[in-house]
Amino acid sequence: MSMLSGASVLITGGTGSLGNALVQYLLKQTKVRRIAILSRDELKQHNMRIQLKSDSRLRWFIGDIRDLDRLKLAFHGVDFVIHAAALKQVDTGEYNPMEFVKTNVLGSQNVIDASIDAGVKRLVALSTDKASSPINLYGATKLTADKLFVAANNYSQAYGTSFAVVRYGNVMGSRGSVIPFFQEIAAQGKPLPITDLRMTRFWISIEDAVKFVIDSLEMMTGGELYVPRIPSMKIIDLAHAVSADSKLEEIGMRPGEKLHEEMISADDSRRTIILDNRFVVTPVVAEWGYNAPTGQTMPEGQAYRSDTNDMWISASDIKKFIDQL
Repeated sequence: MSMLSGASVLITGGTGSLGNALVQYLLKQTKVRRIAILSRDELKQHNMRIQLKSDSRLRWFIGDIRDLDRLKLAFHGVDFVIHAAALKQVDTGEYNPMEFVKTNVLGSQNVIDASIDAGVKRLVALSTDKASSPINLYGATKLTADKLFVAANNYSQAYGTSFAVVRYGNVMGSRGSVIPFFQEIAAQGKPLPITDLRMTRFWISIEDAVKFVIDSLEMMTGGELYVPRIPSMKIIDLAHAVSADSKLEEIGMRPGEKLHEEMISADDSRRTIILDNRFVVTPVVAEWGYNAPTGQTMPEGQAYRSDTNDMWISASDIKKFIDQL
């Protein structure tokens, strides 16, 4: 029996693309007793209630993770938390850095404090490839948040609360995905804008991302940073899969954008365990007595990057995926 059976689960940022998919998975694939959705967006919550036909297991909280008092109320009686709330637009973060710090860093600490106070059993926080060797403000705030969640285990274990992190790249088919953007441009008969024709990205579907998050929640002991073993793609293959007839226009890289994604840095490789479908980056400091999983250690100095990945998705497989959207 899954540990989620009869449990109360709360999702921060639960009205985003991934949060919505997580809610639907939990409703259909598990026997959870209650799902609480906490987000700032009243309209998205309204639309989601209509979409899910006001399922009796759902609870809706308007709130911001910057507000610790609100979090304490929402977290009351919650067994497990999936923390998906964040400010995410890279260019917006460069112009509004302190707002990103308030939400992604200080807000994450509020989530930690509320979880411990409420007696939450486990929390998994969602991170991003941009937190590995960050070159933009968004990535720097997410790396800081990752460190906060892992380090929280040093004192939270005494209260029965464990924290772990899941890191992945762009989720194909989500609202932030480039696919609908390319489709809109192609429908107008315009060239598809590519910031750099050499660019590569990791590939994960929203369904696989959801399953990875749930599996991580169930297998975590506290202190892990989980990274999925997933294929890479060339951005030009994605563009051609969206519209084979469209021309490509190279427009130059945007501020804070990387040519290739990285999810594990070369410096973190010495602390990384390779399992069948994932990497586990173990804590730098683990005063609570962390026991690493059994597995092969990643070769020291080897980064996990989209351009040097040993798994690739072909243009034809990308097209099959897009045709099913």
